[in-house]
Amino acid sequence: LDLSAGIDTRELVSSTQSTEPVDGERVIAVVALPKDKDEKTAPLALGTRGGVVKRWNRESPTTMDSWGVIDLKDGDELLAAREAPDGSRLVFVSTDSSLLTFDAKQVRPQGRTAGGMAGIRLADGCEALAFAVVHEDELEWTDAEEREDGSTSPAHGAVVLTVAGDGASLLGTDTGSAKVSPLALYPTKGRGTGGVRSQRFLKGQNTLIRAYVGAWPLVAYTESGHIVALPAPDMRRDGSGSELSSAIGYVA
Repeated sequence: LDLSAGIDTRELVSSTQSTEPVDGERVIAVVALPKDKDEKTAPLALGTRGGVVKRWNRESPTTMDSWGVIDLKDGDELLAAREAPDGSRLVFVSTDSSLLTFDAKQVRPQGRTAGGMAGIRLADGCEALAFAVVHEDELEWTDAEEREDGSTSPAHGAVVLTVAGDGASLLGTDTGSAKVSPLALYPTKGRGTGGVRSQRFLKGQNTLIRAYVGAWPLVAYTESGHIVALPAPDMRRDGSGSELSSAIGYVA
C-alpha cells in the first residue's frame, strides 16, 4: 500500500477555521457525512476513556467547517469512532481486564452537542483502554475448516486482543503477554454495567497495557513498523497470555 501521495491528517485538522487546535489532538476516524438531510446513514458510535458511549445521529451544521460531536468532561478523551447500525455490538475493554459488550440499539442516537451516556461501569482507578464497534457479520466465530478440495477456509470473526503487563514500567519497555480470543466467547450485558474478565494476570502483571477488538486475522506492529507475532486464538475466555517478542505499537 503506497501512501506517498497522501496528505497528513494533521494538516487537515490544523486548517479548520471554526475551532482552535487543541494540544494533543489527533485523528481517530475518517467518516462520510450525509449529502443532504434526507440521506439515511448509520449513527456514528463514540467511546471515551471515561467509559462514556454515544451514537451521533450525523446531524451537522452547514455553515461551519468543523464542530464538536460530543461534549466531553474535563480529562476525558475519545478512544475510537465507527458507524454503528442497530444490529451491531459495542465493546469496551478496561485497564483492569474487564470487557463489556452490549447491543448498539441500547444507545439511542443523539445530536452532536449531547454528552453521551454511561457505557461501561469502571472500577476505582481504572479507565477504558479500548472501544470498538463490531458489525453483524463479524459477531459469530467460525474455526478454520478443511475444504473437500484440500484447501483450508480461514477462521472468521471478531477477536479480542489483550496485553497484560506492569503498570509501573516505562512506556514501551514492557512487551507484556498477549491473548487473542473470539468476541463470541464473551456474554452480552446491559449498557452501564461492569464487564467480565478478559485476561488473567500472572505474577508481575497488574494491568492491561494494550487492548484491541477487530476482525481476525489481526496484524500487530512495533512503533518502527516491524511485525509482532501474535498467539493463535485462545478459546479460554479469561486465560493468561503468552509473552511477546516486542512491544506492540499498532494493531490492524
